[in-house]
Amino acid sequence: MGLFLIFLIGCKGDERNQAEINKNVESDSISDVNISIDSILGTESIELNLEQANNLAALPLACINTEYPNKLGQTLGGKQDLKSPKELHPAFYGCFDWHSAVHAQWTLVKLLKQFPKLEKADEIKAKLEASLSKENIAKEVAYFKSENNKDYERTYGWAWLLKLSQELQTWDSDLGEELAGNLKPLSDLMVANFTEFLPKLIYPIRVGEHTNTAFALSFAYDYAEAVKDEKFMSLIDKRAKEFYLKDDNCPVTWEPSGFDFLSPCLQEIDIMRKVLPKAAFPLWIKDFMPELMNTDFDMAVGKVSDRTDGKLVHLDGLNFSRAWVLYGIANEYPDKYSHLRAVADNHVSKSLPNLVGDSYEGGHWLASFALYALQESKVQK
Repeated sequence: MGLFLIFLIGCKGDERNQAEINKNVESDSISDVNISIDSILGTESIELNLEQANNLAALPLACINTEYPNKLGQTLGGKQDLKSPKELHPAFYGCFDWHSAVHAQWTLVKLLKQFPKLEKADEIKAKLEASLSKENIAKEVAYFKSENNKDYERTYGWAWLLKLSQELQTWDSDLGEELAGNLKPLSDLMVANFTEFLPKLIYPIRVGEHTNTAFALSFAYDYAEAVKDEKFMSLIDKRAKEFYLKDDNCPVTWEPSGFDFLSPCLQEIDIMRKVLPKAAFPLWIKDFMPELMNTDFDMAVGKVSDRTDGKLVHLDGLNFSRAWVLYGIANEYPDKYSHLRAVADNHVSKSLPNLVGDSYEGGHWLASFALYALQESKVQK
């Protein structure tokens, strides 16, 4: 396991800034997929057109019913647990692993909402309806409640499930309402899992892979805000501040680690941007990562040496996840951080062409990271 060996102690930092912060605190072929970089970069917001959306949809559409290869990651309680992926996870058995199947379906929902006239819209809707049936979700809930797998997909898969639920609950369509209702028992269980787990987590997990706490908090916060779950939002707010408020001088030069698809430093920034009041965040980030204020700030993009290696290809995902954090800062604080947009654009431009090819290792999940980065590039009105 490639661990990001950073031990970020809650240092005191600039007491004046800290005081001010505390005062202010809140199996189809995809070989013909072609995403044109020149046509979507270099503008204030990155926009997909319908043709590009059709191409991007081909990636998750090709894998959500692809059962093998499959990495189950389950704990066996006995021979009775030896079942096929589809038997164990009828809603999310494709795309190599459970969480990738979840965010593949998020990608399809997101594209359908933005582009109702997608070329394969009817096929996508049929597959989503089949996957997210009440019966399938009931079996998923039963799996998560089983004695040996209560911590299954903690916390990355939990967070992506809530992101999928958020997209469905904010989809103004009969199908969106139906599927959101079907998924609700599982999304409610994910909220309950977070609610039980977060108070027990004494130290945040600061790695560049699935168990990163800041990433999970950020997606969970988006969900809670979208569905107006004030109690859940309050818990996430409290825990994020307890974990990260006193952090300073994040050693971003130590990044990336060899298998990272998340930046430990930037993911922390992402959740703190959401929970801190607008006046407090610039004070906190000045202590946490002051170099971001430099107009010539840059980060070398993650380099992938072998895209057939499922771990090494993570670095394409890192480029997208870095970009979505940088876009978020630039969009919310354009007077101080607009220069970060160019850094984000560069990261996207280096990895977007690599969504294509004959390797399943990245194709089964990278489309969701790319689409989320493109979404976050948009200036919120």
